[in-house]
This record gives sequence, C-alpha cells and structure tokens, in this order.
Amino acid sequence: MLNSKRLTVTPLRHLAHLAALCLCLSGSLTSLAQAQSATDVALLKSTAPDRAAKLAAAAKLEGSITLYTSIAEKDLKPLIDPFEKKYGVKVTTWRASGDSVMNRTINETRAKRYNVDIVHAGTVELEVLHREKMLQAVASPHFTELMPGSVPAHKEYATTIYSMWVQAYNTGSVKTAELPKTYEDLLDPKWKGRLGYEVENIDWFVTVVKSMGEAKGLQYFRDLASGNGISVRKGHTNLTNMVAAGEVPVALTVYNYMPEQLKKKGAPIDWLVLQPAVVRGNAVGVMKNAKNPAAAALFMDYLLGEGQQAYADLAYLPANTKITSSLRNYKMLVVDPQESLDGRDKWRKLYDEIIIRGAKP
Repeated sequence: MLNSKRLTVTPLRHLAHLAALCLCLSGSLTSLAQAQSATDVALLKSTAPDRAAKLAAAAKLEGSITLYTSIAEKDLKPLIDPFEKKYGVKVTTWRASGDSVMNRTINETRAKRYNVDIVHAGTVELEVLHREKMLQAVASPHFTELMPGSVPAHKEYATTIYSMWVQAYNTGSVKTAELPKTYEDLLDPKWKGRLGYEVENIDWFVTVVKSMGEAKGLQYFRDLASGNGISVRKGHTNLTNMVAAGEVPVALTVYNYMPEQLKKKGAPIDWLVLQPAVVRGNAVGVMKNAKNPAAAALFMDYLLGEGQQAYADLAYLPANTKITSSLRNYKMLVVDPQESLDGRDKWRKLYDEIIIRGAKP
C-alpha cells in the first residue's frame, strides 16, 4: 500500500530546500554581477599605472565588442585589423551616417536592447548621446595628448580625428590661376552655376557665418546663393565623385581626405583651403550599458593612441598632437558640439532659408 505521507510531505520539503538554494544562488549571481560592474567602472576610470595591462586582460576575457560608426567602410579595416591582432578582441561593426548611428543607438537603448558597446561618430552626435545619459565617463591616458577641446569636461567621449572641410575642384574645369583665395572671391560672377554644396553641412555654414560676424556672414551667404547659386547635393562621397567626374566644377564642403584619396588614384581632382578652415570632430564613447566595457575602453584607448597613425595614413587629421600632419599648418575653427546643439533651431531655420531654398534677402 502506498504511503501518502511520503508522497506529499517529502517532496514539499525538497522543494523548500530547492527554493532556498535558488534564492541563495540568485542573490550570489546578482552580487557577483554588481561586483563585476563596479570593477569594470572603476577600471575604466582608473589612472593607475597598471590600468592598461588590467584593461587588456579583462578585454581578452570579454573577447569582442560591437562598434557603431560613421567612419567610411573602406577605412575600417586598416583601423581595426591591428587592434584585433594585438589584443585578441573581435570587433563587429555596423556602419551608417552619423545621424543614423545616433538614432539607432538611442532607439535600441530606450528599448533596453543593449547591442552596442562603443560608438564612433561626429562630436555633435556623441554630445546628444551624453545628454541622453547613455555614455559613461572614461579616463584614458591619451587625453592629455589630444588637441585642445578634444575632451569635454564630462569625459564621456573624446575626439579621435578632425574632418576638415575643404574646397575641391575639377582640374580640367578650373584653372589654377582662377582659384579663389578668400570666401569673398566666391562672389565673383565667374562662379555662377559652378558651386556644389553637401546638404547636411549646417555646422560649416554656422561656423563661417560666426567667423565673419553674424550679420555680415548671413548677408554673405544670401549674396552667394542669390547671385551665383549653390547646387545642393546629398553625401560627401557623392559630391566628391561628381567633382572628379566634372559634373560639379567646385565643391564648397567636402572632407579633405576624400579628394586627396581620389587624387592619389589619378583622378582629375584637387583641393584648397579657404581659411580659416572649419573642422568637425569625430569622437568615440563607451556605452553605459556596454556588455563588454573593458574591451570597449581598450578600443577607445587604441583609437586615441596607437591607431592615430592609421588615421594619418588615411589623410585624416589626428587629434593626437604626437602624430604629425601637414593639416595642422592651417588656421582652424573647430565646431563646438554643445553650441551647435543649443542653437540648432535658430540656425536650422536660417540654413534652410539661405542654403537649401536659396532665398534672396
């Protein structure tokens, strides 16, 4: 005959023991995760001499990172391959425009999908992520080597490179003797119908206007747009290729490395710099909810240090002053990401009126 007492009481006792064990284990795992998180945060912010060694060891255990970036696809391999080989950390990338990188990062984080460990895009986009409280402060030993203004006070991102806007021209359509030497030279009627402009370059527009004095600068662009016209195009690479193909004689706003890279390949293109040159930072930041924070911080250190020569070899302007670059010879105005965001509504309205629609005064 079956013993009902054994069938009911004993299993309940076992279940109680099992529940207690699971609760204890859960608490241990939570405590372990919290301790590990605290360790990661402390390591990322550490300035101790052994930080680099500890970071490399922790990164190797994590084994990989996911990077969202706006860097040109063709330029990723020479940047990433040396890092993967040296540190044994796999870098998975998703590449898009700066706006797309920012929007995807924000949307995923708000949905609590923590897919990305580290973001590399324009400083304006990184400043937005900072304001959304999605980044975490990092203490890199390379911060002191960077150009002034490369690291904001909150230290949640740092500038890796500066993209310099230059004026590219087709060498078959524009003679060297007729090249403009100042912004005012572009008002000459000979440039009518010959000027191209990339549609998203509001920061270049704002910085040039401010350098002239706001009232004078706005009038300058009104005169330029209404007198000679500005052909607005989408995409810096597209506009650069149009110059090389002779479809657009002069592009006012392309990044310096684009025509330079085509020039080295034999394309009929060259570039000049109307000074002061406007430069826009591209920066890197570690996500607050990064799954692989040590590997992300290690990659950030690499981009600000060892990786800077690779940037220079690709014709970028490295933020690290230890790396030589002929671009440092130009007088430069750096786009301030905080000012850019704070005044965006005002300047967007003026930009649309003057550049996009080409309205007359």
